Formats: sequence, C-alpha cells, structure tokens
Amino acid sequence: MTTEPYQHVSPAALAIDVQDFRKEYHDTVAADGISFSLPAGTVGALIGPNGAGKTTTIRALCGIIRPTSGSLKVAGFDVLDHPLEVKRRVSYVPDDPPLFETLTVWEHLEFVGSAYAVEDFEERAHRLLEELQLTGKKRALAAELSRGMRQKVAIACAYLHSPSILFFDEPLTGLDPAAIRLLKATMVEKAAAGATVLVSSHLLALVEDICKHLIILRRGKCLFSGSIQEARAAHPETSSLEDVFFKITEASGDASEDET
Repeated sequence: MTTEPYQHVSPAALAIDVQDFRKEYHDTVAADGISFSLPAGTVGALIGPNGAGKTTTIRALCGIIRPTSGSLKVAGFDVLDHPLEVKRRVSYVPDDPPLFETLTVWEHLEFVGSAYAVEDFEERAHRLLEELQLTGKKRALAAELSRGMRQKVAIACAYLHSPSILFFDEPLTGLDPAAIRLLKATMVEKAAAGATVLVSSHLLALVEDICKHLIILRRGKCLFSGSIQEARAAHPETSSLEDVFFKITEASGDASEDET
C-alpha cells in the first residue's frame, strides 16, 4: 500500500497520554484511574478481558464520551479543552461500523472527504478502493454489503484524511484472511510513515505480529504499559505473549463482566 504523508507529530512526542482517567456510568465504574502513554509512530495494543474498559478508553480518547475525571491528550491536545483539534487528527474504526445504509461506498468517501477538506480527494479515494479491493462495490449501498465489506469501507474512510492517530476496536471482525493480512500490513505502514495506531483486540496473535507497545487493562485499571519486550522480560519464565498476559492478569483474578 502506498505510504501517505501523515499529519506530523514529533517522533519524540507522546501521541497518546492518559493520566488517571476515570469514567463512571451511574453506579458503574468503567475506567478507574487508568494511566498510560504511547509514543508517536508506534503500533500499540490495548488488551484485556471483557469489561476491562478498552472501548470506554478509546471512545474517550476520540472525544465520543466525556471522562468523569483525569487527563487525556491526543497529539498534544487535551480532549476536553481542544476537542476539534483532536477530532481533526484521529480516525476511529469501531467493531461494528455504523455506516449510512442509504449511501453508497463512494458517497461515504465523499462525505468524509468533504468533512475533512481532503486535498486530491479523487486520487486518494480511488487508490483506497483499489487497495482495499472495494472498486467493484463503489456504487453499492451500505445496506447491501457483507460484514467484512462494511469493515473495509470504515477502514477506507479512516485512512482517507491521513490522520496522525488511528484507533481500531476489534478491527478483524468479519474480515477474510486476505483482508486481515492487508489490514495488518497497512497498520505497520501507517506507523512507519509517522502515524500512531492503537488497536483493541482479544487476538493476541495480532498483537504479537504487529504491535510494539502493550497496554493491559482489567476492570478499569491499567495493569501494565510498556513495550512487549519489557513485558516478556518481567516474566522470563513464560514462553509466549499469551502466557505473559495471563501471568499479569491472574494476580487480580478472572473477569467476566460485559465489555465497557
């Protein structure tokens, strides 16, 4: 896939900086003092059992939900103080993309291109359709698309304006093996071009393949934040990332809550 010029964030800067993030829903605490950071130009993984607070954290970083307390900065901007600056610099692909059912694939790209004032829109949009194997679906309505095709449309829209920060929440859902391989390659390429990617996933194989930084949440708390090498070094007796994950989470028991 062609490398795009991404909105600049200094490699030495923290692309994502979360300090004491707390989110309460009435009597439920979804995030309980979460702190972590992610350097620019990195592919990071946000992992944890159901109910860990992964989706809540990503949505707060995107400015979709408001934190109860704490500080969340994206590309150097506080999500509460500078919400528009944050939104200009991020893209978010949820696990079930809410497309406009009566718009075509091309119309989705036109909408995003207009919203972000994308230069060279036609060239970028056509290239994304080709690279994500959506050219034949250009005029198809979203309502006519399969689960995997809908995911590809959401990814194309996310890549269109060359954001500096990309958030993916369980991005492989519905994708076939070829599409999974392509998506993984594009994530690595985006990071190499200067973007920062944060992926929430239950698939540790995905994490091990492409991620450099690991953030482990459980029941709204951050149990670990650092490089995968540091996680392994802290548990030299383990033989796989899966073993490392269970060693870190076992200390606080098993979680069975619904995802928050």
